[in-house]
Amino acid sequence: MITTGTITAPPERKNLLQTKQHFEILDGLRGVAAIVVVAFHFLEIVYTDPKTNFAGHGFLAVDFFFCLSGFVIAYAYDNRIEKIGLGEFFISRIIRLHPLVVLGSVLGLLAFLFDPFASVPESYNFGKLALIFLASILMAPFPVMGERAFNLFGLNAPCWSLFWEYVANIVYGVILWKLHRRVLLILVILAAGWLGYIAYTAQNLMGGWSSDNWWHGGARIAFSFLAGMLVYRYNMIIKNKLGFSGLTVLLLLALLIPVFRQNWLVELVIVTLYFPFLLALGAGAQPGKLVQGICHFFGKISYPLYMVHYAVMWAFAGYYTQYKPGTAQLTGIICIGLLVLVGLAYIAMVAYDTPVRKYLTAKRKGNRAQ
Repeated sequence: MITTGTITAPPERKNLLQTKQHFEILDGLRGVAAIVVVAFHFLEIVYTDPKTNFAGHGFLAVDFFFCLSGFVIAYAYDNRIEKIGLGEFFISRIIRLHPLVVLGSVLGLLAFLFDPFASVPESYNFGKLALIFLASILMAPFPVMGERAFNLFGLNAPCWSLFWEYVANIVYGVILWKLHRRVLLILVILAAGWLGYIAYTAQNLMGGWSSDNWWHGGARIAFSFLAGMLVYRYNMIIKNKLGFSGLTVLLLLALLIPVFRQNWLVELVIVTLYFPFLLALGAGAQPGKLVQGICHFFGKISYPLYMVHYAVMWAFAGYYTQYKPGTAQLTGIICIGLLVLVGLAYIAMVAYDTPVRKYLTAKRKGNRAQ
């Protein structure tokens, strides 16, 4: 899941991290990770064996998102949530996240109904589709679509990670913000043990998306969200001059690393040690003036890209199964597809997400004023 928005310190935190009021590098890395996720989803359809997929570890971007999310939420709300109240915190998060949940569900439904390479099975009557769509927009896991590999959210598969993001936000709002950092440290250690168990028994950290492995997502969010909070609470900011390009290379090294014999252990080390370290580096780096705009753009389109891209994946899967294009043709299709989806994400942001959030925010302020 991708935590979104400009990472800027609230007034109450000006005594902390005074030299870093905005983390542009983290915005940029979030966008890079989102693009890798999209590329991974394209490539996993073609290369079903992870050993032959050069982006075979692209799914670990979700764990990086979770880690970044914990950092951002703690940074933005630790000293503010008591003042604004639990209800206002939840409303803020819903306004920020849920409009694209609805859009992703609508696009997923349209993609299912009008897939040019597959017809709608007769078993999907109006009532069943309405129930699936309702579950999707309400973020209620409903893994009943066999044609969609029994994803928790058949109309928009990536929503599985957003579901756990919502859970993490609820737990944060109820209790995590109150806990001393030493208690958080204990929880991180326990979560690391849970994640290690998942990694060893499943031999990977790819789970969380289906009815068979949904609880794996709980282990992934538990560790990474808490680890991100801990990076902030312990002020583990590592100042460096790596810049956006250097840190992008470091991120890609983790996401594009080949599959090893002890793959589960490699993935566990990346998630538990490397990503928190990378987060600390990203928070301590500053982009040059020339790349600030790139980082800003990547940060803005990362969440829309994540939430709207999967409607295309099932059509691509049908196309690939039917026509079996060669490597050169596939390369062109995927590269063009990435560019088109980035454009679609931008349109979704400027034409829908931003206006809807502005409207809801204004409505909320108006209700408070009455």
